[in-house]
Amino acid sequence: MQANRKNIVKKVIDVCMTILLLCLMAYQVTGEKLHEWGGIAMTVLLIVHHILNYKWYRSLFKGKYTAYRIVTVIVNTLLLASIALTALCGMAMSSHAVPFLYGMFPVSFARRFHLAISFWSFILMGLHLGLHIPAMTAGFKWSGKVSFAAAAAAAVVSGIGLWLFVKNGIPDYIFFRTPFAFFDYDKSAVLVFLENIAILTAFAFLGAEAASFIKAGQSKGKAKRSRLFISSILVFAALLIGAVLILCTAQKNNAVPSWSDQLPPDVDQTSDNFVLLEGGKFMMGSPESENWRIDDETRHEVTVSAFYIDPYETTQKDYARVTGENPSSFTGDELPVESVSWLDAIIFANAKSAAFTICTATSTSGAGTITANTIRTAPSIRRARRPARATFIAEGAGTISARTCAAPTARQDNRI
Repeated sequence: MQANRKNIVKKVIDVCMTILLLCLMAYQVTGEKLHEWGGIAMTVLLIVHHILNYKWYRSLFKGKYTAYRIVTVIVNTLLLASIALTALCGMAMSSHAVPFLYGMFPVSFARRFHLAISFWSFILMGLHLGLHIPAMTAGFKWSGKVSFAAAAAAAVVSGIGLWLFVKNGIPDYIFFRTPFAFFDYDKSAVLVFLENIAILTAFAFLGAEAASFIKAGQSKGKAKRSRLFISSILVFAALLIGAVLILCTAQKNNAVPSWSDQLPPDVDQTSDNFVLLEGGKFMMGSPESENWRIDDETRHEVTVSAFYIDPYETTQKDYARVTGENPSSFTGDELPVESVSWLDAIIFANAKSAAFTICTATSTSGAGTITANTIRTAPSIRRARRPARATFIAEGAGTISARTCAAPTARQDNRI
């Protein structure tokens, strides 16, 4: 009776952890405060889960290690490490649940690792669940047709999940290609959860088929060949569905009109497509109530003079033509260039100025590699330059967005 009750508690905790993980991956739905407290709850449940399963640790160095057991131990170990690292990095950025732990790691490090490792935890949780599905469903007396129909349905959902995995840019997060998460806050909460369920299902499906494949490899005779064949077909079907959806949506995205045709008609625009942004004053610096605020920030008034700016981001095609390289993570000739450092922007702006035979906004002292210490700012003359931080903030409240420097001409002064 006591063993029965303990198993029920284990299953309840496992279900709660799975649901909580889906909520944690839906940050745009839950918001920051609930996300933090959900992370604390997940950490507590993880600790309880491992206490209840202490016998698993005692058996690690006992018995024979089959292929299935080796895979299971590796996945379980990686899952524990990833969730623990995610929790620690989250606490280092906490503003609500454990604010006294804020800054125990550098925030920039914590943010980047929290983002990447949280998605690894999500993937490993799916694989972990999948590896245990054959054992959990062993007691069900299903006919062969019902089992195959359920597996086929799972393959279809998994194919959709793999497509969503790529579509939502998760590969860029898990391989540290981008340090910031991009959330669609206009997407309904139901759709967010359904997408996360589909992605989790995809990796659970792969884990389950891997478990079946490994176990079938250890059996003999006709049953072995049949199980290996079915697992291979189902995995291939899921991958094929995902690949077809990725290719179809990629073609659809390429057919979308360029954002460069969407300039508001009432903007004061010059003959060479630069637009005028009027100068003004504003308060720079974050308020004391803002999360992740650094202690040495001081709010102060800043005056920005009027300037002309290209209303569109520099495309990767333009950047590569000038510099000979493209550092972007999200590649595409007509996409805005990103992953560009401050020094990269300076070099690009100077090269554009040189192309139009006008003075550069910055110069370098000495020879050799350009560094932050060798940059010198030129006086207010005709030139191309990257927008200063104050310029970014000043124009942020308007309708025009600029993220990189743009192509100048010799006919206008103070161009960005």
